[in-house]
Amino acid sequence: MALDPSLVGRSFPPTRPYAVTEERLRTFAAASGATWEGGPAPATFPIVLAFEAMHAFLEAEQVELRRIVHGEQRFAYERPVVPGDVLTTTLSVASLRQIGGNDIIGTRSEVHDETGALVCTAGATLVHRAGEQA
Repeated sequence: MALDPSLVGRSFPPTRPYAVTEERLRTFAAASGATWEGGPAPATFPIVLAFEAMHAFLEAEQVELRRIVHGEQRFAYERPVVPGDVLTTTLSVASLRQIGGNDIIGTRSEVHDETGALVCTAGATLVHRAGEQA
């Protein structure tokens, strides 16, 4: 079932606050085959927050995660993520189009710190694969 085009421009509630700790940064780096030995977070670390926001969006719209293919991801930084940050993320639907019965969803996830300042924007393209026909 195709998603409703009126989703474009809609924002979803922010994620719960996420404390960036040295342990979480080391764990993330290890999971991605790297090491973290201090300093700013790895460049792709905000995916942790963006994924939580995306999952909440999919749940709210009753879209099965198993039907999603991750097409593209990009990050634009205002400042680095560092240990001690407490971050929240708000996802909005930037674009939606249908191709071959599939939804191509563009999302924009804004990551803010505890003061409300924008830290990073994560843009993603998701492909919502069409379901089986009855």
